[in-house]
Amino acid sequence: MPTRRELLVAAGSSALSQTKVAGANDRLRFGVIGAGARGAFHARRLAVRSDAEVVSVCDVYQTRAEAARQQAKVKEDVAKDYRRVLDRKDIDAVVVSVSDHWHTPILLDALDSGKDVFLEKPMTWRIEEGHDIVKSVKRTGRVVQVGTQQKSGPHFLEAKQRFFDSGLIGKVSLIRTFWIANRGFFRHPPKGFAFRPDELDWKLFQGRAPKRPFDAQRYFGWTMFQDYSTGQPGGVFTHLVDTAHMMLGLAAPSAVVALGGNFEFSEDRDTPDTISLLAEYPQKVTLTADATQSSPRDIVDVEFHGSGGVLNIFRNGYKFRPNDSGAPVIEARGVDADGPHMDNFIQAARSRKQPNADVVYSHYVTAICHMGNLSYFGRRRVDWDPAWNVETLSK
Repeated sequence: MPTRRELLVAAGSSALSQTKVAGANDRLRFGVIGAGARGAFHARRLAVRSDAEVVSVCDVYQTRAEAARQQAKVKEDVAKDYRRVLDRKDIDAVVVSVSDHWHTPILLDALDSGKDVFLEKPMTWRIEEGHDIVKSVKRTGRVVQVGTQQKSGPHFLEAKQRFFDSGLIGKVSLIRTFWIANRGFFRHPPKGFAFRPDELDWKLFQGRAPKRPFDAQRYFGWTMFQDYSTGQPGGVFTHLVDTAHMMLGLAAPSAVVALGGNFEFSEDRDTPDTISLLAEYPQKVTLTADATQSSPRDIVDVEFHGSGGVLNIFRNGYKFRPNDSGAPVIEARGVDADGPHMDNFIQAARSRKQPNADVVYSHYVTAICHMGNLSYFGRRRVDWDPAWNVETLSK
């Protein structure tokens, strides 16, 4: 079995990969579409790489776009309409980090414009959108990486080989997961904010959503509204489900049920502030996922219960407790996954091979979350519909 050091080197942390010498002509030229917290993060990280450069920043809120432009030291003026970025022939790839309801339209337009795409999760706003995305990737030959960074995380890859591929964990029958108090799903307008139509294009933000008068809570807290978001299932469960799927090779579930409600914060949202999901898979394993805003403590965990032991893992590291009481506990600290995930995307863009979190894999990860929403809002059990399958579309 490879050593921990060998696995980490093979996975390629960004600190190492970014020190490689690359000429200006070897750099991938990026446009960043969406300059909120996550988009600005990507712009800053790309700006210091030797194999990439950011040449355009776009956001419907010009204040955010300008802040990200300055942080990434982009020389050109910011754009408000993403189509201006896609029209540019000198841009190789785009990072798309916008509200969920814009993911599919921007992604499909980007593919048609000849751009490779790093798309923040969740891949889709509705489950049926996966078909169009998989077909478009096949038709255009473009590369799409979805931002579930665990798929490239060195200690996640190490754990997969060490406990799952080796068989050490045994038969896994239950995966317990939770993400408590992720404050990305409890956002409100900044103090002193005053709406200016020339600064924030509310009409463009709404896109295909129902048209409403400007509402600052809906803009800044869009993650809390069905018109623009998949709520906590798409926002946080995606990462938990991703971890389960990559370790066990899971795809379509048999069925999903979800319950919850707005138990504390009903005045500023229509997605649940508390939700619990249960998914059953044909591989005879169940997964639970819980999230709530009714807690002051942001905590997260993915726990695999196997016949050979119990593994707890997420971004801070992992701990494996063997069933054999005499065997030592195996622990490891977490390693940055964002850098390796972007490394993998850039390598895929150069090799023209699909990346770790490709659109077929990501369709099934995201589908669990969509089924959770269908169950919650429909107050019913949701069985897998074969019409949602996409494997044959990619061949």
